Amino acid sequence: MTRVKICGISDIESAVVASQAGADFLGLVFAPSRRQVSPEKAREIVEAVRQLKTYPPIVGIFVNTSASEVNQMADYCRLEWVQLSGDETWADCQKIEKPAIKVFRISRDTTQTEISTEIEKGYRLIRPKQLLCLLDSSVEGTYGGTGITFNWQVVKAVSAKFSVMIAGGLTPENVGQLIREICPWAVDVSSGVETNGQKDLLKIKAFIEAVHKLIPEHGGGGYRD
Repeated sequence: MTRVKICGISDIESAVVASQAGADFLGLVFAPSRRQVSPEKAREIVEAVRQLKTYPPIVGIFVNTSASEVNQMADYCRLEWVQLSGDETWADCQKIEKPAIKVFRISRDTTQTEISTEIEKGYRLIRPKQLLCLLDSSVEGTYGGTGITFNWQVVKAVSAKFSVMIAGGLTPENVGQLIREICPWAVDVSSGVETNGQKDLLKIKAFIEAVHKLIPEHGGGGYRD
């Protein structure tokens, strides 16, 4: 079954609802953003989620932050994963102590070969179970949370070969189409489960339900558990 990452969580209620609804990852944004959380707030959210009987891994999202600072923040906030959403290199990824999610941005000119080559390079440098790759829309001047989709067909072969996450403009209404067409290992949503810039609990539940009701016919390669 395709996994779900609910990103841009900034309050305890949204984190708890997403966890109880079946989210597989929660994302907390530490980079400058309207969704940014302070280290103290992040710790509160993590501690609240860990009071639940079962809870998903929590991912910290960073943009062009030094590896030493990322590692320090991950320890302080008790994060299970770190997401590098900026211009970080594979050398930067190698310095991260937690399992990492590396973001690749897909533009109109991006080819399937380019994506596969980069992911293969990452797997050569970093153990597969310590690395996931997230494919998101390329929008000038921003590092995520754009609410804009990209051409999914470009990554169809990539998704069949590697266990990738797909983000960018996903909503409860269109995520089913993505899964039927591409069947990614995971999907990532932020703005698609918001109303007026705030997480919408009903949309969070609807998104997760839309994913869980689909039984994929095949899955990606690479990192599987």
